[in-house]
Amino acid sequence: MAASHIFKVVFANQGKVYEIYARKVSHGGLFGFIEVEELVFGERSSVVVDPAEERIQTEFAGVKRSYLPLHSIIRIDEVRKQGVSKISTLEGGNVTQFPVQMYPAGTDPGAKR
Repeated sequence: MAASHIFKVVFANQGKVYEIYARKVSHGGLFGFIEVEELVFGERSSVVVDPAEERIQTEFAGVKRSYLPLHSIIRIDEVRKQGVSKISTLEGGNVTQFPVQMYPAGTDPGAKR
């Protein structure tokens, strides 16, 4: 039986840090985005319900696939077992990262010459 891969994806979104678990992560078909599929959440059958995980599960309810901007990804790890998905506050106060160009000016591979 093939080993089941679980990826922990940590990314920034609107002043918060999201930590989610997924079975598939790839560069996808959209340039500049990471494709995240088959999100994994804790079992609902447990007696103890974590409100933080329930909040993120509600936010991603019905989502088949997410495309995350490459510059928002903090880290992607392949892990042995799933942890708890959560949303936490981004440290640094009210400072927002300025959007960054993928290529220096004049070197865009999609530009016609």
